[in-house]
Amino acid sequence: MQRVDVVVIGAGAMGSATAWWLARRGRSVALVEQFEQGHARGSSHGASRIFRYAYADRRHVRMVQEALPLWRELEDDADTVLLEITGGLDHGVPALVGPVASAIAACGVEHEHLTPDAARERWPGMRFEGGVVHCPGAGRCLADTTVLALQRRASALGADVRFSTGPATLTWTDDRVAVRAADHEWTAPAAVVTAGAWLPAVLGSQLRLPPLRVSRERIQHFAPRSTSAPPPSEWPSFIHHRPDAWRYGLVSPGEGVKVAEHMTGPVTDPADEPPRAVDPVAAERVRQYVEDWLPGLEPLPLHPATCLYTTTPTEGFLLERRGPVVIGSACSGHGFKFTPLIGRILADQAMSTG
Repeated sequence: MQRVDVVVIGAGAMGSATAWWLARRGRSVALVEQFEQGHARGSSHGASRIFRYAYADRRHVRMVQEALPLWRELEDDADTVLLEITGGLDHGVPALVGPVASAIAACGVEHEHLTPDAARERWPGMRFEGGVVHCPGAGRCLADTTVLALQRRASALGADVRFSTGPATLTWTDDRVAVRAADHEWTAPAAVVTAGAWLPAVLGSQLRLPPLRVSRERIQHFAPRSTSAPPPSEWPSFIHHRPDAWRYGLVSPGEGVKVAEHMTGPVTDPADEPPRAVDPVAAERVRQYVEDWLPGLEPLPLHPATCLYTTTPTEGFLLERRGPVVIGSACSGHGFKFTPLIGRILADQAMSTG
């Protein structure tokens, strides 16, 4: 049995960031992942995620502001570009866009208001409705690159990083944990569980959790038309606020422009393999949306993918310590932009005496 300061279970974005922070501080840490490195079964894979300030909740806006310098700190440490600023657009139903505009204004986020016609003139590959809010400081996180960079830096700084261990078992007393995965076993004063949709499986019935909804969200990519302007590298990230569900999109390097619906996927068991076949009804809705609202894209879906959302009833995050166990899930489908901040929060909690 190996003794360490902290065991982190789950090497997605949040677990990898937690291990990075702990290793930077000179702590001995084991990072344990049940699947292979770079797997696509969870919530952190894929080329890109939106980085946005556009929240109606000022607490989240301030968290984005706090996360930005930590992204730059991570980039400096990894010597890799991980966050690209492209600008971000929000438009749609005024009752939904208005609170977002109010929150970012109250937090001092740079932004501008545009009419749909003015926005269409600037971004001719898109159509708009309602009020349009442009945040020039928004952009995209390079998701796969970020997770890999965190894992490599954590390992280089001394973390014991292990993949393909199979499911981990966690037991604990008032002041110590034991973690077993495959033929490995660790003991530590604290464990951080960042297992996403597998959180209940790791914790069992030992800790009470809020109801968690696990859904498998479907993603499509579309190629820019050859005559479209601006070029694909200059497409902003965007959210179209509609009463039924958001539509969102951003450039996904190497794949095209990612376009998807937010939180419309079916409830699923995370142990199930991702479906190979595309849901034709959901795919057609997105294809029709692209044809109607994104004339700069060819309405022919490419590179279908899925992503697990593990959502709390409030769509907030679980970031709390209970005895020697720190819970770092779920991120409710909008956590990636906070990765270095959440990693620091979880590392702080793991090293606290509370």
